[in-house]
Amino acid sequence: MRPKPWYETGLRFACTRSGRCCRNHGAYTRVYLARRDVAAIAAHLGLEPAAFLERYCRREDGWTILRMDRPACLFLAPGGECSIYPVRPKQCATWPFWSENLDPRVWNASVAPFCPGVGRGRLHSRAEIERIARETDAWYEAD
Repeated sequence: MRPKPWYETGLRFACTRSGRCCRNHGAYTRVYLARRDVAAIAAHLGLEPAAFLERYCRREDGWTILRMDRPACLFLAPGGECSIYPVRPKQCATWPFWSENLDPRVWNASVAPFCPGVGRGRLHSRAEIERIARETDAWYEAD
């Protein structure tokens, strides 16, 4: 029998829209895009997908990645909010419940100290956290 995860009783999280997760920090320097992300963002911006890719993205190791030419995402508005929030990439929408973040060492060293929404807001159940992580993994695997 597998031991229960450290988040067995759930985790509190509420996005504070601080924009901190939109800034390069530690190992968090890339926003990966699936084709569905590209299509949604391009449509939101009134661009064809090819034009969006040329203007805002680059390819790395077979992935489409938002350009991070500055220390922050190109879509981080001066007030600290995401200018494409309704169609933000899946990676952004599911922060911080990514599979790699559910390692307690990663959570305690890189996620919780950095993100002001950790420990706040409603309690997300273990089942919900794991569902979000699985859906995020599947989103990118399907591409």
